[in-house]
Amino acid sequence: MVTSEREIMEFIEEYDVKFIRLAFFDLFGNQKNISIMPRELKQVFAHGLSFDASAVSGFSQESQFTEEHTSDLFLFPDISTLTILPWRPQIGRVVRMYCEIRYPDGSAYALDTRSLLNRMRKQVGGKGMQIMAGTECEFYLFERDENGKPTTIPYDEARYCDIAPLDKGENVRREICLDLEEMGIHPESSHHEQGPGQNEIDFRFDEVMPCADNLMTFRNVVDMVALSSGLKANFHPKPLQQQPGNGLHINLSLFRNGENLFAQEQGRYMEAFLSGILRRIREITLFLNPETESYLRLGEDKAPKYICYSRSNRSALIRIPAANEHRTRIEVRSPDPSCNPYLALTLLIAAGMEGIEDGLTAKEFHGNVYLHHEGLQELPSSLQEALQLAQNSSFTKRVLGEELLQGFLNAKIKQLRM
Repeated sequence: MVTSEREIMEFIEEYDVKFIRLAFFDLFGNQKNISIMPRELKQVFAHGLSFDASAVSGFSQESQFTEEHTSDLFLFPDISTLTILPWRPQIGRVVRMYCEIRYPDGSAYALDTRSLLNRMRKQVGGKGMQIMAGTECEFYLFERDENGKPTTIPYDEARYCDIAPLDKGENVRREICLDLEEMGIHPESSHHEQGPGQNEIDFRFDEVMPCADNLMTFRNVVDMVALSSGLKANFHPKPLQQQPGNGLHINLSLFRNGENLFAQEQGRYMEAFLSGILRRIREITLFLNPETESYLRLGEDKAPKYICYSRSNRSALIRIPAANEHRTRIEVRSPDPSCNPYLALTLLIAAGMEGIEDGLTAKEFHGNVYLHHEGLQELPSSLQEALQLAQNSSFTKRVLGEELLQGFLNAKIKQLRM
């Protein structure tokens, strides 16, 4: 991994790089980019690259842009995220770096969700601890019609962990995993999921920033490999009404000096952390499940609906998977791939750390939560309900900041009115 601007310039020359993509994310986690030639890079490192924020979804709030802060924002590359795009030409290669977004005066842009997560990482680090995270992301592969337009016809009729020839997505997943390996990202496993044409690729746990960055890279790689295979990848929460939805399970653990705190002191840290999430989950669901169809998935096909935790029980909102001491973790099962993972992780970590600070505890649920859920709170049942809960939450305002929260709420209010 390159660690300095000088090393990047050497890398670009050594690998015959001709094009550099400077990537960033809008408020909802959609990836954007501006491309530059290598000769411009030194200037960008020093002064940033400007772009028009008023044209970016979620950034176009007139209230943000005053005499002090115009609609011109600047991208500053994060050197640690440099990677070659393997699907681009090998001669005259293309590389990509994720960027921080700043105001012209150099201060952090209030709606840059990637920087928000990085600040949360530093806050946890300031307490001598480190958040580790891993994701399990599901997606469907659909066929395209004779004009190349996407359909909702599944690529195959295989089911959970089937093999070829039933599983036609095997080679697509293989290509995705090989591309990711070439980019320095390490998938842990891949398999066919429960739905026809539905697939899942899981990742090793990592520090929280690389985890979120790698998930965004993964989405891009899946889209590109599917396209090159004549298919359409679909990450929507519920693309087929009568089939399982797509989930984004988020695994979290907390380390100090290389030791997993969730495995220490009879799980005291783990219980307090997950209790904090359970306390705040209704308030933050809007950011974990941000689409109308997100609420068609919850409560169906092992997607959680009731707020509780359990060990190795896939009907619970938070599961504690069976694992050795170093890999002890919690799995939050409600999020779906339509979320912005920088926002989702920021809120989950903030809630968990608050649980530790307040010394919270929670009673473990035993049994099938779908059959025996008396006395349990439920997740919001609609986008409208989730919006109201987030709107009335002092927690979301404190963690996200008023500008970011209001920008997200305004967009969702507008969506519901359409």
